[in-house]
Amino acid sequence: MISNKKESIFILGLLSMLFLLGSCQPTADDKQPSIAPERPNILWLVTEDMGAYIPPFGDSTIQTPNLSRLAKEGVIYPNLYSTSGVCAPSRAAIATGMYPSSIGANHMRTNSNMDKTGLPAYEAVPPAPVKMISELLRMEGYYCTNNYKQDYQFKAPKTAWDESSKYAHWRNKKDNQPFFSVFNFTETHESGLFEPYGHRHIETRHHHAGDTTYKWKPGRMTEAETPVHLPKNTQFPIPPYLPDNEVVRNDMWKLYNNISEMDKQVGAVLKQLEEDGLLENTIIVFYGDHGGPLPRQKRLIYDSGLNTPMIIRFPNKANAGTKDEQLISFIDFAPTLLSLSGVKPLDYMQGQAFLGNYKSKKERPYIHAAADRFDGETDVIRAVRDKQFKYIKNYRPQQPFYLPIIYRERIPTMQELLRLREEGKLDSIQMQWFRKNKPTDELFDCKNDPHELHNLANDPAYQEKLQELQNEMNRWLAAINDQPNLPEQALINRLWNNKNTQPVTAPPSIKMANGKIKMDCSTEGASIGYKIINRQDTPPKSWSVYTEPFEVSDDKRLLVQAHRIGYKASEVVKITAGDLK
Repeated sequence: MISNKKESIFILGLLSMLFLLGSCQPTADDKQPSIAPERPNILWLVTEDMGAYIPPFGDSTIQTPNLSRLAKEGVIYPNLYSTSGVCAPSRAAIATGMYPSSIGANHMRTNSNMDKTGLPAYEAVPPAPVKMISELLRMEGYYCTNNYKQDYQFKAPKTAWDESSKYAHWRNKKDNQPFFSVFNFTETHESGLFEPYGHRHIETRHHHAGDTTYKWKPGRMTEAETPVHLPKNTQFPIPPYLPDNEVVRNDMWKLYNNISEMDKQVGAVLKQLEEDGLLENTIIVFYGDHGGPLPRQKRLIYDSGLNTPMIIRFPNKANAGTKDEQLISFIDFAPTLLSLSGVKPLDYMQGQAFLGNYKSKKERPYIHAAADRFDGETDVIRAVRDKQFKYIKNYRPQQPFYLPIIYRERIPTMQELLRLREEGKLDSIQMQWFRKNKPTDELFDCKNDPHELHNLANDPAYQEKLQELQNEMNRWLAAINDQPNLPEQALINRLWNNKNTQPVTAPPSIKMANGKIKMDCSTEGASIGYKIINRQDTPPKSWSVYTEPFEVSDDKRLLVQAHRIGYKASEVVKITAGDLK
């Protein structure tokens, strides 16, 4: 998902920001949680590459006191599914409320591996009305921050966030302004299984007359320096598609040790929220960006790659200790955020609100997912799942399941699988992933076969269910205009309107009308961001979102940029207000 260097920058920034700023359960009923104030603060705590490996979801391998507290005081959602088994396409779905394969965001990543694919770098291009959910909330008066990862398969416009950096925090908002803040935790990322093993490292911080300086130690701690949260001889629940040996058990130890470290970081952010007296004014959402990090998990669209835990704590512990079993897709996040803030979800959004004033009257019957190019290797797979069964269509049945992803092969477990395969020592279940070809159709009973090992597509007893899910897949593909077999170059041609280069947002038009600054852009759907500064002052950090004409004194200087998602941004226009008269 991101390089080790970027991960190190993130965690150092997160830790420095924290220092600087100081078995049956009852079912949640249909009554909406009491949310106060009318427009609640919303805090997202987002981890990476994590299945339901924590006690609130039935895995007691480790203790996670902070997440367990959230679950005790909140609602758990066991049926949340990403739209892809990898981060960037899934993040595109979260940011826009649209399926990645409907906007050209389905290949991981669109701006890399050009040497192998022979393709130009490109961005997803959603329909003109599409805005990032954070920008929509900014337009409703929310202070929106992201700490600090982006990577949406397109470049975020300057209007997307009030601040997106390793120091971004709700504490920089105006008094009484509601906030939407995202904190991303990378400790559980796939790269946390690589060797040499070690957590990200921060050294010392020093205060000097109100200023703070930091001395960073680059890279990772050694394994000897890394905090140990559980014994290495812990008994781990090893899935049947992986061998139970010392190499795999050591990677399982890393996986759970990383989760424990992430839980500590979550606790640090929650402590800040409580210190600020905002706990009972804030909806807290914890979730992962897709399923687990291990081989045959990440990048695949079995549940091991799609399903991730979600916990939501509502103000005043509304519906505390309950479970909501409804199916939820990542495309439902954007409409739900609008619904929680009292705004009707926009018509272009392909998801539906599962909370708030505009909660959908019907729960979704299916979730959908896609797998295409990962780094330099391409497959074409689509999936649809109801609460029990999943149908998978493989559009390249002549191609193996396993793709030789170089990044993944840095995991010792992956190296071990390849070694044992060459030696003929994998059992029949572990060899399934390495078959030379695959069936066109797969059908799994996910309730009775949670690892999706027994294909029922040819079983006469399940033909009615197979036909139902095939029909739903065909409906979905047509509804979102997804052409699974479309070559990636043809996709780029479609996104770029059959031109050879990425489209460019037209420069903004800036005029004075009736004593007010009026801005426009001829590119349909472009957002316009601006800053107002005095000639001698440093420009403000945030770009304001232009929504309507405004007054400004003649001596003020304006910086203005237009940007439609998927297009190149316009050049920044610099002009003094008085010159417009």
